[in-house]
Amino acid sequence: MDLRLALHELEATHGLDAPTARRLHDIAGLGAEPAALARRLPLGLAVLAAALLGLGLIFWIAANWDTLGRFGRFAVLQGAIAAVGLGALLRPAWRAPLALLVLLATGALFAYFGQTYQTGADPWQLFALWAALTLPLALALRSDLLWTPWVLVAFVGIALWIHAHAGHRWRIEPDDLAVHLVGWAAAGALVLAMSPLAQRLTGAGAWALRGAVTLAVIVVTGTALMALFSTPVAAHYAAGLLVLAVLAAAFVPRAGFDVYALSAAALGLNTLIVAGLGRLLFEDARGDPIGRLFLLGALAAVLLALTVSRVLKLARSCANPEASA
Repeated sequence: MDLRLALHELEATHGLDAPTARRLHDIAGLGAEPAALARRLPLGLAVLAAALLGLGLIFWIAANWDTLGRFGRFAVLQGAIAAVGLGALLRPAWRAPLALLVLLATGALFAYFGQTYQTGADPWQLFALWAALTLPLALALRSDLLWTPWVLVAFVGIALWIHAHAGHRWRIEPDDLAVHLVGWAAAGALVLAMSPLAQRLTGAGAWALRGAVTLAVIVVTGTALMALFSTPVAAHYAAGLLVLAVLAAAFVPRAGFDVYALSAAALGLNTLIVAGLGRLLFEDARGDPIGRLFLLGALAAVLLALTVSRVLKLARSCANPEASA
């Protein structure tokens, strides 16, 4: 229940006057500063400043493209990475935002390298190199402030790798199943690396894990949906159902339970199941579709209700193990 709403109900029930109501709000702590604000606000502003500085560096080079020349652009980018990296090493209080700036500047350097020298390399190779070279930085910092964008870079590399090895096309073909399975396995490995099982090594927290799970669910669900609407249905659909079921099951045990990760995997499963039921009901169907549409909506609602009920039950069980026992 919302605390503020509960206090308003108490005021109305007991007819409290204004001074008493203010006293009640003070006891509840609604008028006080949030406990973590003094620690998180400066850090959040520093991260925002680092992101803006990274974008500013890229825009400044673009604005002075003709003035700097090829050597000047490389010198500015490499000098920025060296200077900011040295600052992160020497100033522990600034380490997290400066490390984020190093990550962004490294990406800008590789983007400029790929634009300047047409080496014929696929874009996924630049993202893979970007992720590989900044991995030691993320391992040293052990913070979600760096792991979360690093996960995004790695997943872009995985998606581009799948695209490159599937014939540079986004459509689904039966002989591309092995490529997609390898890409999904890489996505699963990233989820595992961000999970509590590897936390002692990586230091990754909830944001990195949830970011990895969200991107993995998007990759698997999107591919499986395209396979479902192929003619005939490609094997990627069944594989996607299996992968999402395994992903959801991984977050059910109390030791690795995460309500967001479990909900994201369950949502992907629900989407695939409802979409499969829709194709089953409407493919080659004749007559009035209203009844089938109503049936599909009812099945989707029942499936969603069962899923939410199960997730909430697991959340309560993990929050209060003595009551569940």
